[in-house]
Amino acid sequence: MSDLDLPRLIDAACTVRQNAYAPFSNYLVGAALQTIDGAIVVGCNVENVSYGLTNCAERVAVGTAVAAGKREFVAIAIATANGGTPCGACRQVLAEFARDLPVYLVNVDGGRTVTEMSLAQLLPGQFVL
Repeated sequence: MSDLDLPRLIDAACTVRQNAYAPFSNYLVGAALQTIDGAIVVGCNVENVSYGLTNCAERVAVGTAVAAGKREFVAIAIATANGGTPCGACRQVLAEFARDLPVYLVNVDGGRTVTEMSLAQLLPGQFVL
């Protein structure tokens, strides 16, 4: 298992946030997952005029990781203008792979203030089969 590289994870989330496509909400989100082998996989939100087709940064990162054969995660950093938390759908998708994943919420407008939570705190009633 890889040790958490939090500075690198936060930098990756903040950097990829700038690539977000958010012409409707203007709410840029960047997410960076650290995998068990130490790799950092990123995603940003991609909005669509048909709002239901919007892809959240967290789910883009998970999909990219899975496509690369990576399914074990050490932590996720999520960068937003206000340190916002992931939506419910993203929480459940993350729980599919790591039920108690450390989540680092980065407020880029607050000087990169970081709040640490766990996925279990954010989604106490995770759906499981």
